[in-house]
Amino acid sequence: MIKIFKIILISQLIILFNYQGSLAREKIKIGLLVPLTGKDSVIGQSITKATRLAVNKIGDELIEIIPKDTNSNPDKTFDSALELQELGVKIIIGPVFQKNLKKLDQITNIKFLSLTNKIQNNSKNIISTGINANSQLLTIKKFINQNKIKKTIFLTPNVDYKNEIKKSIKSSKIKIMRNYFYDSEPTKLTKQIEKITNYKRRKQNLIDEIFRLEKSDEPNKEILIEKLKKRDTIGKVSFDSLIIADFEESLKSVTTSLLYTDISPKKKYFITLNQWFDESLLKETSSQPIYFPSVNKKNYENFKNE
Repeated sequence: MIKIFKIILISQLIILFNYQGSLAREKIKIGLLVPLTGKDSVIGQSITKATRLAVNKIGDELIEIIPKDTNSNPDKTFDSALELQELGVKIIIGPVFQKNLKKLDQITNIKFLSLTNKIQNNSKNIISTGINANSQLLTIKKFINQNKIKKTIFLTPNVDYKNEIKKSIKSSKIKIMRNYFYDSEPTKLTKQIEKITNYKRRKQNLIDEIFRLEKSDEPNKEILIEKLKKRDTIGKVSFDSLIIADFEESLKSVTTSLLYTDISPKKKYFITLNQWFDESLLKETSSQPIYFPSVNKKNYENFKNE
């Protein structure tokens, strides 16, 4: 995840430097609002390090980065932003989490380049620089059209960003048959996926067909029965692709439940949001191929190794 921030930070710093550097060749003060204490301190310290590496890559001594702690707390974030304001900072990178944007609309003379990808209800002085759902769905929409995919369903976890997903589906005008909301708790999730995929009916179809053959006089029925016993279900589902708006272990739980209900990525398109080449996901061979929008992998590998 920190490598993602590194890419975003360098892009931001280059833009900021080109803009402010064209106005005056004087020291550019850029604030950095990250959690340096508390439960998210490892993230904050890593982002601070990545920011300094980004500045070194740009190679200009006129850029001064001033880190301040948010403690992943909206009140602390606000106080730190006021401190940066007193130091004459006009541009701040951060905060990292959406919840810490809560009071920053009161500091109207500073632009905040938030690292969150949440874009809902942001005030005019806050720019979300993460890769948001709308831009990703536009890319997925293009992929669907290129591959002539006609019947797509959407799977959205019942979590805090579900409303953003709903709005992005509408604004991107991506064609889907239905958006299903699911519970991330494994037992509940599997039952919900069973219902979405009509698993019990398809399972019963298999049992019924084996029973029919056993009672029939069809030639070679033993061979047919043996073939059927190697299958899990009989019957089609109503979709040819799924878009899963989830990440990491929760995403793996969804793909596992789909495999359990005899929905294979080799027969249906498994599509998800940007996973930034999550190695643990790519190693899940049973869930491959899985498609997601991303930067060029070769360029990404070269960049993250710098």
